Amino acid sequence: SGAIGTAGVQLARYFGADVTAVCGTKNVELVRSLGADRVIDYMKEDFTQNGETYDVIFDAVGKHSFRRSEGSLKPAGVYVPTDGFKNLWLTLRTARSKGKKVRFQLPPRYARQDLRLIKELVEAGKFRAVIDRRHRLDEVVEATRYVETQQKVGNVVLTVSPA
Repeated sequence: SGAIGTAGVQLARYFGADVTAVCGTKNVELVRSLGADRVIDYMKEDFTQNGETYDVIFDAVGKHSFRRSEGSLKPAGVYVPTDGFKNLWLTLRTARSKGKKVRFQLPPRYARQDLRLIKELVEAGKFRAVIDRRHRLDEVVEATRYVETQQKVGNVVLTVSPA
């Protein structure tokens, strides 16, 4: 239910996916309101132990390694981490041996058409930025400290006042 996860739920729904999202108790309703078909509260249930399998596991937080998640992937499933190189070697070695796929985009690629799509979805009311807090630019240290607590919901925004 951070910035990446809230965007991921909305984009997956837009593209027609059946979305199962994982978040903490306090964010269940928010994530459901963003379009998740099913929401698993990780305080009550471990999605890697519930017997369900998925076509794609998009790890927006980096808390579930490929090794821990692979049993929850369907045979041709895809694991998409957002934690950069953290699990790269283990992920590639394990995925090759078991036929499951791992997708990395390093560095992230942003194309004009991607930004146009987001703009169009926002204008059509099909995508909304979830904003936890707003800080002035001179409060950047405080904002960064809050983000580092990993307790934010959605985005933390820095505002720049006109000169």
